[in-house]
Order: sequence, then structure tokens, then C-alpha cells
Amino acid sequence: MRWWDIEPVLELEHELFPEDAWSAGMFWSELAHARGPRATRRYVVAEDPRTGRLVGYAGLATAGDLADVQTIAAARDQWGTGLGARLLTDLLRAATAFECAEVLLEVRVDNTRAQKLYERFGFEPIGFRRGYYQPGNADALVMRLTDPAQARTESSESNG
Repeated sequence: MRWWDIEPVLELEHELFPEDAWSAGMFWSELAHARGPRATRRYVVAEDPRTGRLVGYAGLATAGDLADVQTIAAARDQWGTGLGARLLTDLLRAATAFECAEVLLEVRVDNTRAQKLYERFGFEPIGFRRGYYQPGNADALVMRLTDPAQARTESSESNG
């Protein structure tokens, strides 16, 4: 993800997460930590190869040997195509490159589609954060993956 992707990312963000969408400033702040020798973030976008339209994005933050999936989104017309799995695979590869021992994430308790994706990759529920998503006051399920280098990623599933 680069600065010129922020506007189309925001459009998709507001479409998918109208109650708790990130602001432009939040994405700018994350991207400020995604480049250079001291980078602690990995943000990627996915585009439709036929149209060039941005159809997904994902972001990972790291601190020491811990990574946190900050965001992951796929346009509704991409649901069921494997895009979410490809984005997550990229983030887990980045976590491995950052030498992270585990990856955490929060997911809305009512987002069973995303929870199933994370479970396929080996994430396990470890707790809840009450009222995590604001202003809607929705709870988050906290999930953890230990050893992202050994995760059941999209590419390893297709290879065997």
C-alpha cells in the first residue's frame, strides 16, 4: 500500500465497515511505519487485474516478536474467491520475515466468515474485548497464531 492507495482503500473501508471505519489519518500513520530499515508494518493492496480496481487490502503491525493483524478486507464481490486467504498469507509471510513468534488479531464476534478463515490458518480464540469496536460497541474475539512460519497458509494448502 502506498499513499495513492489511501483514497480507494477508504472507499472500501467505509463500504465494509461503516460503523467503525478507519480514518485517512490512521492509514497515513500506519504507512509512516511501513518503509525503511526500521519498518514495523506491512500494508498491501489487491487490485482486479482486469480493471485495476482496488478490491482488498491488509495490514500488519509488529513489536518485538509479536505481530498483530491490524486490518484485512476484501470487496463483497470478491468474497469466496480466496482473496482474503491470499492477503492473510502475505501478512503471515511478513510476520515470519519480521521474526515474529506469534500473531494476534481481533475480529468482530458476529463476523463468522472471517473467524472461519482465521481458524483455517491455525488461529485459536484466546479471549474477548468487550465493546472493542466503536462507536457500535461491538465485542471482539481475540485470536492467536503461534509460529506463523508453520501456519497453514493458502499456498501450503494448495500444495498438499
